[in-house]
Amino acid sequence: MLKTAALALVATLAASAAVAQSAPTPEQTAAIKGDPAFKPQNLVLGALPKPTGPQVALFNGRDLADWEGWLGYADPAKTYTKPPEAPIGHTGADQVFKVVQEDGAPALYASGKTWGALVHKGDYANYHLRLEFKWGPGRWAPRVNLPPNNGLLYHSFGAHGAVFGTWMKSVEFEIMQGSTGMLVRVGEDVRPSTYAGHDPSIIYPHRRFMIGGREVDVVTPAWNVENHRDAEKPAGEWNTLDLYVLGDKAVHVVNGVPVLVAHDIKTVDESGKRTPLTHGRIQLQSEGAETFFRNIVLEPINALPTVTAKK
Repeated sequence: MLKTAALALVATLAASAAVAQSAPTPEQTAAIKGDPAFKPQNLVLGALPKPTGPQVALFNGRDLADWEGWLGYADPAKTYTKPPEAPIGHTGADQVFKVVQEDGAPALYASGKTWGALVHKGDYANYHLRLEFKWGPGRWAPRVNLPPNNGLLYHSFGAHGAVFGTWMKSVEFEIMQGSTGMLVRVGEDVRPSTYAGHDPSIIYPHRRFMIGGREVDVVTPAWNVENHRDAEKPAGEWNTLDLYVLGDKAVHVVNGVPVLVAHDIKTVDESGKRTPLTHGRIQLQSEGAETFFRNIVLEPINALPTVTAKK
């Protein structure tokens, strides 16, 4: 990462909760100038693609032999501050990510107490990934009083811990109460695009996915685009997430409701060269909240579903 860009991203993410209470900087104001007003739409998923090959179970229900764990800093509150100490690394990841029994069936458990990633060993492109998740009761500092948070990170590449010592560079299908399906870029050189409208009811950058909205790059300081609407079930219930990716495009679906479409997913290097980001590894996070995952399966596809606004 460029040093200045990395510092900007640190400041943006670390202060995101406070932005709602403070005036935006001139840079932040300029980044979202011209965004059209957000208008709620009835988004409908259609033309579901048929699998072009056999289904792959990413979680075998017995162990985590197909995954690698990585942990960030011993004190998660230091994650965005570039501390002098090294991240924990692989050691002890089996105490944060485990296979447990939940509701009478095997589940993958992320404790949330130490921040990190469970990274599948496979590298995938052009697929439909489905998983179920639900929140456990545990909440840990520094997010005890914040919405429970996790994430499904796709097209992951490069070194473990490349981003804030904790995650691989990737694109994030956010899993956070109220914001599940949000689009976030993880890594300063990762830059997806989408269409957004201005919603002043949410924190900066006040952007919410909207068909017919302004085409925007997800880039500092406007580092995320919120889901079109909250389709998550009440805490304690299982939710189903569907992620469709084809080439440099993706569709985020929560409990059957399409909430965001991304396109032109790419990396941009220091010279400005843009390279399509079309494949990579899958990461599941540990980020302050107990989370259970199950039925994590993937199947190849050669088309994306349609997402339309029903009148």
